[in-house]
Amino acid sequence: MSTEYERVVLPIPDRRPAGAPEVSVEQEDLAFKPITPLRPPEGAPNILLVLLDDAGFGSSSAFGGPCRTPTFERLAANGLRYTRFHTTAMCSPTRQALLTGRNHHSVGMGAVSDMATTAPGYTSLRPNTAATIAEVLRMNGYSTSQFGKCHEVPTWEWSPMGPFDRWPTGSGFEYFYGFIGGETNQFHPSLTEGTTPVEPDRSPEEGYHLSEDLAAKARRWLGQQRALAPERPFFLYFAPGATHAPIHVPDDWLDRYAGEFDQGWDVVREETFARQKRLGVIPPDSELTPRPEGIPAWSRMPEEMKPVLTRQMELYAAFLEHTDHCLGQVVEEIERLGALDDTLIFLITGDNGASGEGTLNGTWNEALTMTGMTHVETPEFLRAKLDTFGTPESYPQYSLGWAHAMNTPYQWTKRIASHWGGTRNGLIVHWPRGITARGEMRHQFHHVIDFAPTCLEVAGLPQPQIVNGVAQQPVAGVSMAYSFDDADAPERRETQYFEILGNRGIYHKGWTAVTAHAPPVPDWPQRDFDEDVWELYDTTTDWTQARDLAAERPEKLAELQRLFLIEAAKYDVLPLDDRSAERADPDRAERPVLARGDRQRLYRGIGRLNAFSVINIKNKSHHVTAEIVVPADGCEGVIAAQGGLPGGWALYAKDNRPVYCYNFYGVDRFHVEGTEPLPEGTHHLRMEFDYDGGGVAKGGTVRLLLDDREVGQGRVEHTQPLPFASDEPFEIGRDQGSSVTSDYTVHEFTGEVNWVEIAIPVGSHDYDAEITTDERMRAALVTE
Repeated sequence: MSTEYERVVLPIPDRRPAGAPEVSVEQEDLAFKPITPLRPPEGAPNILLVLLDDAGFGSSSAFGGPCRTPTFERLAANGLRYTRFHTTAMCSPTRQALLTGRNHHSVGMGAVSDMATTAPGYTSLRPNTAATIAEVLRMNGYSTSQFGKCHEVPTWEWSPMGPFDRWPTGSGFEYFYGFIGGETNQFHPSLTEGTTPVEPDRSPEEGYHLSEDLAAKARRWLGQQRALAPERPFFLYFAPGATHAPIHVPDDWLDRYAGEFDQGWDVVREETFARQKRLGVIPPDSELTPRPEGIPAWSRMPEEMKPVLTRQMELYAAFLEHTDHCLGQVVEEIERLGALDDTLIFLITGDNGASGEGTLNGTWNEALTMTGMTHVETPEFLRAKLDTFGTPESYPQYSLGWAHAMNTPYQWTKRIASHWGGTRNGLIVHWPRGITARGEMRHQFHHVIDFAPTCLEVAGLPQPQIVNGVAQQPVAGVSMAYSFDDADAPERRETQYFEILGNRGIYHKGWTAVTAHAPPVPDWPQRDFDEDVWELYDTTTDWTQARDLAAERPEKLAELQRLFLIEAAKYDVLPLDDRSAERADPDRAERPVLARGDRQRLYRGIGRLNAFSVINIKNKSHHVTAEIVVPADGCEGVIAAQGGLPGGWALYAKDNRPVYCYNFYGVDRFHVEGTEPLPEGTHHLRMEFDYDGGGVAKGGTVRLLLDDREVGQGRVEHTQPLPFASDEPFEIGRDQGSSVTSDYTVHEFTGEVNWVEIAIPVGSHDYDAEITTDERMRAALVTE
């Protein structure tokens, strides 16, 4: 067994026996030492890390929220609730910080990976000087696995060709099953096993839902690990895509909360606030912060919209309870295997505050709000779609008003790193063998960077100094183990900065100085950084940041503002960057892109390709050409497709005739059909789209050509100006995600597709430059 000193260098160097061996075994006086498999120190526990998505502090019943989470409550009753635990306010930064133990800017993730720039704190490149906790545990003898969401991969490394260094299997996880990116369809996910694209084993009609699939795969892995390597502790990271949009709920969960939110978001906030006081997750003298300007009172919302709004919240609550149910299956499997008492469970109830990206009315198709096409979703349209919300026929998100209520009692929402509504998330810690306390609260201030050092302490492992030959940067987190059995222990995290999209704050010994630079409400004044209005709170007496003391204590505010700049300089936060269009545009942000130029040929056998792997054809004329082989008895099915239900296009054969469909957000579908059948043999089928011009999101004329001879013509009246849903891929010879159109019933082409070429004709005008700053920012941020 290696010594503790050796474990500061990983992997642990192999040692040869000292001295010269004898010529034969018979002449050897001393037996060789037995082969000893690598193991962590005795007593190292199993670790289950659970990270939900976009669930605010005030959503789960374990922290006073209206959404029933019995698994959370069970774990809390037998463990600890941390009431002052914090995230970064955004997805990728939280996840990078969580796994590395370093502040998010110091590991290159100052924003989501989709908005990377060349500044050191914003490249999205996790440096090799910051090994993940998964890698450290694996190199010390743990079995490691990840299930669910990974949004830490730089966008130019998302393709099936990698590189895979920053994918889960390159970051310390021996097994990965989930999705790469910010969100995915819960019924038609873009799944990866290891680094290989895979398909769900059944359809939504057959009962498929991603959260259930992730739980089943995690349980299977646990069974294998306990059966084949029971002497090794495990580290399992369970990160479902829930409760991020799209809010998708299985059929038998759709009506679980019918009628429970008719009182509206203001009353729900007040009810949650009262429960939080009774539970003790906030002090009895806490104040409920006021509703921000820009979020109307429930009483001011139009009556005709209220059935739509209440339905959105009913579905969100069911979504969260269903997620709790799936987690419960994983916990039950650990218990069935006899490992629950010896498993440290870290359950973080969100990677940021609840999402305010659904606009005031919410949305039936998030892609509409993402691309600035909110005018399509009139109240009449939303009411007409009411029965499909939450089903595979929708891609919904709830209203900003509900998001604010799910962050009770705090101000603001996801992305607003200045205030607790964006950064404070409930934490439940459960470890029967290692923690004596049961059902208690812990009020020490902590942050996601504290998870990794906590794991190392409880496992008896040192923080490594060198990993894979590279000296490691210091870990910024502190272990939380000191507080496990001491509710009154002085907190060891005295200072923590926050910054996302210019929204920034600093915590120091109970005081917070904060400024909301760009909240998600209409008409927020745009300011330079030096014009931002700072607020000051003494959270030792004002738990919720309700009483601004900036005018009363200007000297304290100035002290904390200076401290923020010191921390910002230390951790690569500077230069502050609130650019939107520039950061959303890869060329202007100067980050690599996989697909460049005006022509791209893709060959059969290529897996599902995300939007970053395919050249952009929006807001311009373009051609799609396929070389196909038609059997003697004709053909059916998809030749090429990009996107799905939320929007996209497909070139396919129906009744052995070519057809092109453009799906405009699931609202309109335009079909252009060929006038003659496809003949047997090898042929070139081309779709030519002649863009109308005059701006973005315009229509165009479609021509279908077979071996350069026109066989069909039609119109597409309007198009989408920005990317289709981020998780819906480009595919050749099939459409395995949600369907672009129900017009084809055969999803796989029954002939052969040798290649597909996408081309932009010479001289085509590109109107992308006319896309507004706000539209680009929404498109980049909606996938957090």
